[in-house]
Amino acid sequence: MALPAPNLDDRRFQDLVDDAKRMVMRRCPEWTDHNVSDPGVTLIETFAFMTDQLLFRLNQVPDRLYVKFLELIGLRLIPPTPAQAGVTFWLSAPAITPVGVVTGTNVATLRTEHDESVVFSTSEDLQILPCSLSFVATQAADADGQVDHTDELRMGQSIPAFSPVPRVDDVLLVGLSNPVPNCVVRLDFDCRVEGVGVHPDHPPLRWEAWNGTEWRRCRVSTDETGALNANGEIHVHVPGDHESAVLGGNAAGWLRARVVEVDADWPTYEASPFVAALSASTIGGTVVASHCEIVEEEILGDSEGVPGQQFSVARAPVVIGAGDAALEIMSDDGWQEWTRVHNFAASGPDDRHYILDGTSGTVHFGPAIREPDGGLRQYGAVPPYGTTLRLRRYATGGGRVGNVGKGAIQTLKSSIPFVSRVENIEAAWGGVDGEDIEEAKARGPILLRTRSRAVTAEDYEAITQEAAPDVARVRCVTAGDEDTDAGSVRILVVPAAAEVEGKIDFAELVPSEETLSRISERLDEVRLIGTRVLVSPPRFRGVTVVARVIARPRLDAARVRADALEALYRYLNPISGGRDGRGWEFGRPVQSGDVYALLQRVRGVDLVEDVRLFGANPVTGERGEETQRLDVDPHSLIFSYEHHVKVEDH
Repeated sequence: MALPAPNLDDRRFQDLVDDAKRMVMRRCPEWTDHNVSDPGVTLIETFAFMTDQLLFRLNQVPDRLYVKFLELIGLRLIPPTPAQAGVTFWLSAPAITPVGVVTGTNVATLRTEHDESVVFSTSEDLQILPCSLSFVATQAADADGQVDHTDELRMGQSIPAFSPVPRVDDVLLVGLSNPVPNCVVRLDFDCRVEGVGVHPDHPPLRWEAWNGTEWRRCRVSTDETGALNANGEIHVHVPGDHESAVLGGNAAGWLRARVVEVDADWPTYEASPFVAALSASTIGGTVVASHCEIVEEEILGDSEGVPGQQFSVARAPVVIGAGDAALEIMSDDGWQEWTRVHNFAASGPDDRHYILDGTSGTVHFGPAIREPDGGLRQYGAVPPYGTTLRLRRYATGGGRVGNVGKGAIQTLKSSIPFVSRVENIEAAWGGVDGEDIEEAKARGPILLRTRSRAVTAEDYEAITQEAAPDVARVRCVTAGDEDTDAGSVRILVVPAAAEVEGKIDFAELVPSEETLSRISERLDEVRLIGTRVLVSPPRFRGVTVVARVIARPRLDAARVRADALEALYRYLNPISGGRDGRGWEFGRPVQSGDVYALLQRVRGVDLVEDVRLFGANPVTGERGEETQRLDVDPHSLIFSYEHHVKVEDH
């Protein structure tokens, strides 16, 4: 429970006016007209209004002192985390020579009348390497070796892609002239239709690449063949660890198409497709880009040679951990690099240390502290007088605005030879807004109590947020609760995910292995001895809303339906939904009454006729029975799956 905040002066406008009138009656009894029409009363009310404003500002002093106390315990606002997206650079023609995309290349979303473009910068160099077809082979599921069909294809003969009746794990092997990591390979097929009945959206086929130790799944952005059942192109995005290998006595960069199982609802091959011709070429490359802009060699100013100096960057906030922010100071031997630290507690007078506050974009140097014996101790070295300071490179940006949808990145900010366009074939992920002052005030007491030791559930949640600021939500489940074993705690992590009109791709709610590993390592340092920490995503309960509404006269029914669907997806949202817009509460059930009230507030809806709730499996899409209240486990979240709204006219 929060302590009551003191009200330094609780008088308001009318109290001040009444006090002034009583004083007038005592000091000037001949003044008897105290009505509002009297000019003197008008002056009293004017001064009372101005004094009321001063008292309001006076009562803000406790909040300022609270913030200053937070600074004393070392609390700093957590800066925003940049979103990341895999950006594909498409070539204007198949590559014949290597094409390079350097680190820091800027790409962006389209600028509109209402929204500024969102800029991304590539995080590493990309080399788009040319390739060609070298070998083609097949291997049956139960065979020990491959059958080479390279010569047959060169002579114009058709070859079966798989066994006469394809079985799971039959493969078609494609050997490239060289490995093409992070590249997009176009495979041009001339196929004869045999596998009739295969559904192109759910093909029993998977493309994979060999990385030296195992086959890695490849993303396919275009398949004009309908799973090798027609002539056309297949665009295969090769992972970054693609390597050359020797298979069947042939050295190449290998790709393969493997027959896999599909759900019983979808058809599979009845006969093997036949390949009459095949060629390969490189038409693009994919590299990870972060939602930030890189600033090169910014001069901060000249040192005054005194302890505790501060310098501000031109563009805040600074993304910590992106762009390799490095402070350099001019010396007689040239630019000298200094080391960024979290605090000056272990810094001596000769240690070239500094602190970078990412939220405000301020560079701090160590102070000089008076010791009990009267001497001064310098924490961290002081830049010599007159020396010039610069940040060699830093990144600015970040926030949830970077969680753009699939295909939103379309603009190349600088011209690159042979590159015609850019595109993100998957939605961006991981962007989180920076911490605001209210969130910091709530975190302050927890920070003071934990001091980097995880004991209570709140400790685990606070330390997890510090270790992974790119996580949208965290919940700690203690031993004895649900299926958590004695001596264990479970940390449920919900990553930041891209939202398009409130909709989230369910696959983006699975945190990356790197995030889970980073959280686990940090909690392992601060946990109590004997405590077992498990980090995982929460369980999700899918929900489908089927509603029927009546639109107001002379309104576009399609627009009303779109607005109603957007309202449902935004409200029944595990990250930004719920009553306060901070995500649906863990364990809170979904009730039809809440949905009635939500739809009734949608612009253009005159009457909500019917609302039905169904549980749904977000992976398989299987729908449960109709209900008016969908219960959710205490530590689970809901996920919107395929809402349906029917709009009728009066």
